[in-house]
Amino acid sequence: MIPPIENLLSALVKLPGIGRRSAERVVFYLLAKPAAAAALQQALAELSRVKRCQRCGNFAVETLCSICEDAGRDQTAICVVAHPWEIPLLEKTGAYQGLYHVLGGLISPARKVGPEDLGLERLVERVRTEGTEEVILALESKAEGDLTAMYILRQLKPLGVRVSQIAQGVPVGRDLESADELTLGRALKGRTTL
Repeated sequence: MIPPIENLLSALVKLPGIGRRSAERVVFYLLAKPAAAAALQQALAELSRVKRCQRCGNFAVETLCSICEDAGRDQTAICVVAHPWEIPLLEKTGAYQGLYHVLGGLISPARKVGPEDLGLERLVERVRTEGTEEVILALESKAEGDLTAMYILRQLKPLGVRVSQIAQGVPVGRDLESADELTLGRALKGRTTL
């Protein structure tokens, strides 16, 4: 293949979930539809405007993200997530109207990621200075998420703030036989009264 096509193919296959065949379909579609290629090029160019919110670490175009700028949100609650792309998932539920804090990952000794790599001191400082009453941990239910949650709890406990964790358990629409013991155990512990 000619270098421009091969270069784009090479770039696309480095993206998660895109193999060589999918990359070829995208490239040949873009070659057949110049307007779609131009729109994609424009959208990719605009990504350079995206930065991190100085308050919470979410994606933003300005100094603060739209959530931190929204004075109508509950300023006393902070929901902690590992990555900025998890915020829209929580926002779609409509069940939470507070603020967020993005860690940028999880503590992982195997990957040599420690608390200092996540900037957890920023979270502690926010709790100290912003009048936070509750910190909600929305971290993955795996070893790294549990380790990170325990570390955060130890840091925040002396500050007297309430620390909670989102319920974890069997997803809606799944049957019990597809869930592992850890998931079922957490579902039982996190049960609610009807």
